[in-house]
Amino acid sequence: MPNRIQITPKLLSGGTNIFTIMSKLATEHKAINLGQGFPDFECDEKLKDLVAKHLKEGKNQYVPLAGLPKLNETLSKKMEHVYDMPIDPSTQICVTAGATQALYTAIMAFVNPGDEVIIFEPAYDCYKPQIQLAGGVVKPYNMTYPDYGIDWNKVRDMVNDKTRMIIINTPHNPSGTILSKQDMEALEAIVKDNNIIVLSDEVYEHLTYDDEDHQSIMRFPRLFEQSMAVFSFGKTLHATGWKLGYIVGPEYLIKEYKSVHQWNVFCTNSFVQFGIADYLDDPENYEYLAAFFQEKRDKMNELFKDVPLTPKVAKGTYFQAYDYSEVSDMDDLAFAKYLTSEIGVAAIPMSPFYTNPPNDKVIRLCFAKKEDTIQAAAERLLKLKG
Repeated sequence: MPNRIQITPKLLSGGTNIFTIMSKLATEHKAINLGQGFPDFECDEKLKDLVAKHLKEGKNQYVPLAGLPKLNETLSKKMEHVYDMPIDPSTQICVTAGATQALYTAIMAFVNPGDEVIIFEPAYDCYKPQIQLAGGVVKPYNMTYPDYGIDWNKVRDMVNDKTRMIIINTPHNPSGTILSKQDMEALEAIVKDNNIIVLSDEVYEHLTYDDEDHQSIMRFPRLFEQSMAVFSFGKTLHATGWKLGYIVGPEYLIKEYKSVHQWNVFCTNSFVQFGIADYLDDPENYEYLAAFFQEKRDKMNELFKDVPLTPKVAKGTYFQAYDYSEVSDMDDLAFAKYLTSEIGVAAIPMSPFYTNPPNDKVIRLCFAKKEDTIQAAAERLLKLKG
């Protein structure tokens, strides 16, 4: 037997994440995958043509650490257009290798061993391990079905001298909810007299429905002064595999962020940045997204009207939470596996998004799919009626 060195795991929880588990199960059982959040339709041909053009023109070498200047200028115009917030393209933006890397680098830059970080659960599953890798202490606030609301007085009570960061996510994955103007004002009041950084995960910024506006931290100048916002080109452009995103914040925070980013990835791929810079110069290429995905949400609700699952109608993202208590008393992981293996539709259980899961009977389904896909899923889910 070969001699193996002794290792000390940095992540005691370890294990494979729920998306990998459920997608593997979906493949094994040839299930329709409404679990993992990726579109089953193509991104815009115009965008692919622009990326291919720059690749063929030899845009293959390093771009600056903070991103292609032309792309950062396009993003600056976009921020002013959407949020009426002037952003300096040279000092307040950094392009990243996806939103997950943006979040990781921000946490590594500002969270030190023993620092406490407040997160709102159910929380996207990368937050907790990233905080732990930085030596931070996760302080979860539980949101529960059906409203997934936040009592900001309770959040205030969680804050102490060790609180270094609060991570918010709006529109919220996995619940499909959004934070209101009143929520953001309450958060602003909590952090304004404290040495706390707000890390705002806004990857679904354009996906809000029923005439609701996305309440970005950039709509709140005072809050923005101690915050950073993370965005995803993958979500905006239906190209999750490109793994490109960006982070925006005040100069003093982005300067420190870049000091860590340079030793993490330094910069991200060049020719895709050139293509995106050209594509996003036209606001029509992102302003259509809310109507586009609301139509998909509404189509799913129409096609699922006879399915015995109760939806929490999504106000944002391309995910919707469903209560399944009418058809089963299984825990959510067991039910999600049953749906995948026996019904032929893959779902994501809610409990892996919690440190201390409630007893909710809730799963998450993705509607970033073609109508044929949603129709086929609805037909299979009708088997739940018995």
